[in-house]
Amino acid sequence: MPDGPETFDVVVIGAGPGGYVCAVRCAQLGMRTALVEKGKRLGGSCLNVGCIPSKAWLESSERYHSLLHRFADHGIKAKGVSLDFGAMRRRVEAVVADTAAGVDFLMKKNKVRVLRGTGSFLDDRTVLVKGDGGERTVEGRHIVIATGSRPAALPGARPDGKRVITSDEALFLPRLPKSLAVIGGGAIGCELASVFNRLGTRTAVVEYAGSLVAGMDPDAGRLLERVFKSEGMEVRTGRAVEGVEAGKGGVAVRSRAAGGGGGEDVVEAELCLVAVGREPNTEGLDLEKAGLAAGDGGRIPTDGSRRTARPHVFAIGDATDGPMLAHKAHDEGVFVAEVIDGQKPRLDPGLVPGVVYTQPEIAGVGALAADLERRGVPFRTGTFPLKASGRARAGGESHGFAKVLAHRDTDEILGVHVAGPRAADMIAEAVVAMGFRASAEDVARCCHPHPTYTEALREACLAACGAGAIHS
Repeated sequence: MPDGPETFDVVVIGAGPGGYVCAVRCAQLGMRTALVEKGKRLGGSCLNVGCIPSKAWLESSERYHSLLHRFADHGIKAKGVSLDFGAMRRRVEAVVADTAAGVDFLMKKNKVRVLRGTGSFLDDRTVLVKGDGGERTVEGRHIVIATGSRPAALPGARPDGKRVITSDEALFLPRLPKSLAVIGGGAIGCELASVFNRLGTRTAVVEYAGSLVAGMDPDAGRLLERVFKSEGMEVRTGRAVEGVEAGKGGVAVRSRAAGGGGGEDVVEAELCLVAVGREPNTEGLDLEKAGLAAGDGGRIPTDGSRRTARPHVFAIGDATDGPMLAHKAHDEGVFVAEVIDGQKPRLDPGLVPGVVYTQPEIAGVGALAADLERRGVPFRTGTFPLKASGRARAGGESHGFAKVLAHRDTDEILGVHVAGPRAADMIAEAVVAMGFRASAEDVARCCHPHPTYTEALREACLAACGAGAIHS
């Protein structure tokens, strides 16, 4: 039997970007805090098998690809270029290890008690922690569920970790595959497809929706498909995968038209990456012992304060509703800590930006045009092409655009969508503007440095507010 429980003000289950940030903020606010984590490292999927390693691969693969295909345009010529996949992987592993060490430091600095093991409820205030060192119980005046997510499964394409893999395995392959079939054309699928395609792997993407990154601006998805195809990647949209057959020599991905009809299509490759989204890690928590239950898809229902059916128990990040994004979990972690502290923080779920770190990058926040049309909201669209941007031309990166959707009557910015270099950074300006309910004219009248990529956003705002873009 476990020893008697140790009592904390807050017990956080899960040390991903939501959980560890919540623990830090709770400790900063003077609360005695425990953080329960079952993994070998803190940081959750984002740090260990998600955001951080994938961005390290994207950076390295882009540099290699640019040296082979783009640097000559800048007068930089190289001979005998070779790829050391092992060295590239070791760099990724070092980036992950260094970042994880930084999280460890934050826990020590803020005096957060880290408990290694799997957490589950004994009741609505008591958590059982099972680890290699045995079992123990802890009590919390407040408990925060931040257990994150894992790659989602697909019927007929069950990962085996060898021929059929998920992003967890794809980020740390022992060698570069000769060919790769990617099921799923969302953010994860497109990012990893671009990594392997840049490195020389023959890559094909099979996507159910009619375009890539279907949740983003449709013009961005079409642009990305054109760029992918120009770089030699196969892109097959509107295809429903019926099954994956794995053998010693590789895999065969069978699909048909998503709407039915038509013949069967087969993509053969050495490996198949299943990247069809993620699902929450909420099973095994023994939620019923706390008087809780997971809803559809395993997500835990919460109110606007991220409280569950038990007001002192919260759920954040991928464990509850909303987009499964690290920065969303991060903000919710801070938000919940401040709610527990008795503050009245602000959290706007409609202002969570989405980013796809391909080349070109794609980013968006707020409404899509189709959303506004469906709701009957009157709006104007302002678009500025990056080919008209002096900074983009100077950098040789003129694929893309900035698009602003503004209310036709009030000019309030309702949505911003960017495709092109630095889109992930540019979208932050839009989030700030929309957070203060700025109009397109407000942004257009703010002086932007020249030459920069952000001038494209200003020009799009000029077009949206009716003044007209200057440079297009």
